[in-house]
Amino acid sequence: MHPLVRSVEYAVRGALPIRAEALSKQLQNGEKLGFDRVVFCNIGNPQQLNQKPITFFRQVASLCENPELLKAENRQLVEKLYPKDAIARAELLLKNIGSIGAYSHSKGIPFIRENVAKFIERRDGYPANPEHIFLTQGASSGVQTVLQILTQHNKCGIMIPIPQYPLYSATLSLVDAQPVPYYLNEKQNWGLNVDDLKKSVEESRAKGVDVRALVIINPGNPTGQCLSEENMREIIDFCHTEHLVLLADEVYQTNIYQPEQRPFHSFKKVLMSMGEKYQDQELFSFHSTSKGMIGECGRRGGYLECVNIDEQVLDQLYKIASISLCPNVHGQIMVDLMTNPPAEGDISHEQFKSENDAIYESLRRRATKLATCFNSLEGMTCNDAEGAMYLFPQIQIPEKAIEAAKEKNMAPDAFYAMAMLEATGVCVIPGTGFGQEPGTWHFRSTFLPEEHLFDSFCSAIEKFHQGFMDKYRA
Repeated sequence: MHPLVRSVEYAVRGALPIRAEALSKQLQNGEKLGFDRVVFCNIGNPQQLNQKPITFFRQVASLCENPELLKAENRQLVEKLYPKDAIARAELLLKNIGSIGAYSHSKGIPFIRENVAKFIERRDGYPANPEHIFLTQGASSGVQTVLQILTQHNKCGIMIPIPQYPLYSATLSLVDAQPVPYYLNEKQNWGLNVDDLKKSVEESRAKGVDVRALVIINPGNPTGQCLSEENMREIIDFCHTEHLVLLADEVYQTNIYQPEQRPFHSFKKVLMSMGEKYQDQELFSFHSTSKGMIGECGRRGGYLECVNIDEQVLDQLYKIASISLCPNVHGQIMVDLMTNPPAEGDISHEQFKSENDAIYESLRRRATKLATCFNSLEGMTCNDAEGAMYLFPQIQIPEKAIEAAKEKNMAPDAFYAMAMLEATGVCVIPGTGFGQEPGTWHFRSTFLPEEHLFDSFCSAIEKFHQGFMDKYRA
């Protein structure tokens, strides 16, 4: 096996989720544990925790899957089951797709890329070129392709935030590139200081690392922060000065829980507003159908927009995309629906808005409730979630627990997280899987468990934590 494969680590699907799956199987087999079910808070997977799919999206998808329903002889029955705008959307998609069982264009279906471009233009107020948009297997495959393109040799460096989503560190290991970490400031609600960026790039270049790009996750994963427009301008200026490509992971752009104080701005919009001086600043931005209120993770839909990228580089991206033939068509359909949902005046608009708003408001409430829970616990502090689906609390782990973790050859936060899983069935991911300031311990938890079960979910964590602290108290 190639040693680079063995070097890859991906915490959100690592030891704790594997153990969680084993416990879940024990419960299914009728074994009695100290809890009734395993709660998978290790990954942002909303429908695994029973988030309801958006009705209009599933209606259109189902009609595309079974076009026999659209035939004239079935029309009367179908119109009793489906609203007319869902039927019309499915017919329009199929007209531009053909069979969803056939390969599409390697960049993605042109009609859908055109709709994505229109969505970006509505969002940002600046034009988007469909030929510079690639539909992808979730955002992840777009990220992996761009990191691969940027890596010329094993001294190439990519700046990544700490804490970071382990897709980045794992992919850099796989392509034999150098992670160049920069730390987010927990005391400033996981803010980003440009002076820290400069220090990080200077230190790495002094060691012979060819630093080529900067990754920004906004809103943040695992930290949940949302960048201010001023901070984004500073970051763009830094990238321009240091000749760095900017990779903007913006998959949580609709998961914004304090929109009055911290609204979402895309890096494309901010970059375009900064004038002619920055017209050559290279930017890749990523979006996905897996997050937001949609939560269609299993459909693997996403897109990548290339801004100010040389045409020869775009040709190479197209070549790489062609190797996989095309992104899956089901995911492409979901991208079309995400970027072009029912508009005001459409038959399905009221139901769509009602479902979307209900999910959003519930996420806001759960984010606040879980942060309050964590902040009430002994030795634990937690910043509020401005965006995304996660909280990343810091825990002061007792020295006796740290010693017990050493005996088991485990990081202290992994030891804590495993103990939580065994006691409550709640699966979280330790901060060591994302990176953290040396000497600090964290874990990441989604706030996706069902709202009607949230009080018992929080109570189980509170009871476990108190027992853990009492057991290992000095």
